[in-house]
Amino acid sequence: MRVIAVALLMIAGTAIPAGAQHPPPFGGPAAPPFTATLSNSTPLVFGMDAERAARALGTPFTYISGRPGEEVFLTFRDLGGSGLFPHKDRLYLQFRKGRLAGWKGDWGHNWMWQ
Repeated sequence: MRVIAVALLMIAGTAIPAGAQHPPPFGGPAAPPFTATLSNSTPLVFGMDAERAARALGTPFTYISGRPGEEVFLTFRDLGGSGLFPHKDRLYLQFRKGRLAGWKGDWGHNWMWQ
């Protein structure tokens, strides 16, 4: 019984790591919304122009097809990887009348598991 009490005290002393954030006190400042804590704080939004979309993603666009204002662009997003094999996903963006109308991720085939 005493061993359990000592173990619980040891666990209780290490339950909150030193770097953990505590919830704000009642009546204190509110925590930021979840979307403000994401690394990509400027997401894609329908209606963006190509320049704003490229800035939001932080990658250059490659023209695929379409006449001016009705283009399809391709960009490669570097999502890290294992260190042994880099992982880059393709993202296609469709623009209509110069504004972002849609996008589609293409993960392709993993050649390693064929």
